[in-house]
Amino acid sequence: MFSVINSIGLFGMNAFPVTVEAEVTSGHPQFDISGLPDAVIRESRERVRSAVLSARVPFPKGRVLVNLAPADVKKTGSSFDLAIFVALMQSIGVLRMDLSHCIFAGELGLNGGIYSIKGVLSVTMLAKKNGFREIYVPMGNVREAAVIDGIAVYGINTVTELLHHLCGQKRLQPAPLTVPEATYAENVLDFRDVRGQHKARCGMELAAAGGHNILLVGSPGSGKSMLAGRLPSILPKMNRAEILETTNMYSVAGQLSAEHPLITERPFRSPHHTVSAAGLIGGGSIPAPGEISMAHNGVLFLDELAEFDRSTLEILRQPLETREVTISRAAGTAVYPCSIMLVAAMNPCPCGYFGSTQKKCICNPKQVQRYLSRISGPLLDRFDLHIDVDPVPYEALSSDKVPESSAEVRERVEAARDRQKARFKGTDIHCNAMIPDRLLGEFCHLDSAASDMLKMVYERFGLSARTHVRLQKVALSSADLHGRDTVQKADIATAVQFRGLDSKYLR
Repeated sequence: MFSVINSIGLFGMNAFPVTVEAEVTSGHPQFDISGLPDAVIRESRERVRSAVLSARVPFPKGRVLVNLAPADVKKTGSSFDLAIFVALMQSIGVLRMDLSHCIFAGELGLNGGIYSIKGVLSVTMLAKKNGFREIYVPMGNVREAAVIDGIAVYGINTVTELLHHLCGQKRLQPAPLTVPEATYAENVLDFRDVRGQHKARCGMELAAAGGHNILLVGSPGSGKSMLAGRLPSILPKMNRAEILETTNMYSVAGQLSAEHPLITERPFRSPHHTVSAAGLIGGGSIPAPGEISMAHNGVLFLDELAEFDRSTLEILRQPLETREVTISRAAGTAVYPCSIMLVAAMNPCPCGYFGSTQKKCICNPKQVQRYLSRISGPLLDRFDLHIDVDPVPYEALSSDKVPESSAEVRERVEAARDRQKARFKGTDIHCNAMIPDRLLGEFCHLDSAASDMLKMVYERFGLSARTHVRLQKVALSSADLHGRDTVQKADIATAVQFRGLDSKYLR
């Protein structure tokens, strides 16, 4: 007997429909799977066999052939187990109903249990797009799948439970719609803990207002990592689209759990400086997302920037501009989004005290130059703000005055982002840092004094065209923080001040 069941496969974040065909015929007992299955799918023969027996259904004694169509596309992962099981049940007559409107995805256990799988959100989104009315997923993935409206999501614990439901013996209820609620990254890290560092705090607020990249340079112990770790606490809440995008990324990477099925806080990723290129950008035979994509809609923090392998850092240059990573393999091409705020921290020299007023540097000029040259000019150019972080004076550390909290700073940041939301309404732009160069003149308006100052700075410092553009974007964020529609001379001065053109560390 022949049967057809619908499922969905994944390559990276790209979901594609898969038709599971099963046929049971007389002959020598054997169980074959065709359609370019990987080793995990080939091993599903034993999982399906044990699951059938656990449901107290006799396994067919003849030849069982399962085909995964389209046959010329490589299939990977354990998510086809459940669809193969249901197709086999139809082939031997246990299930006789029409299931053409259903999608099945899940991994089987030997005892008939159904285990969680990766990428359920992508699977559910494609199922809805293709007009399917019901989807059956492991109970551990049900809240993740139920965030998609317009399709009935059923969470299944065991194959016996599924058979009872499909046969009408004990019907299950579809999962209620999961409504994502964004939360702030509120934890023990708060800007209230940061003493002194007025300029650095202002720079972090300006960066948060416009979504700009930041480079923090200073001696050890000056508070660079402390500032970076508190950046998520002043960023605005994620909207629904950002929650779904980020959750989808973590789902594909297998980093969601039943307790935390949605990513509702902006991610903060901080890989060690020994991270490989594949770990940072993504890779593998079946490309997995790297740290830059796991930080999508959040912050990627690279501490001790000069200690990273230079070739590893250089691969960040294109993704920072395009805000997506393209990984090509023989089996296909995976594209991962990476709209991030890049925050990096570094010492100005090997000993860390070049330019410090509190401790003498023991490095010679050649060592300092060699250390700073580990960061290429093109990569350095992609940081919108270069902030010198000087040691905190004793008076600031011992002061009884309580600094502003993250909540207070976040109010101003959200007000600036609200202005940008109104400015970019009807576009795919979410913050000033994302403005395409060709549209900068449409959104960024400078008064005559600001234009004259920008020209003077450009000619005096010999700026690149990229720096010229980024100065305007930062100045626009400064204007948003002050509630101005037009960029003024003071905003250009602020952008120049944080560009590091007069940095005592990067000279």
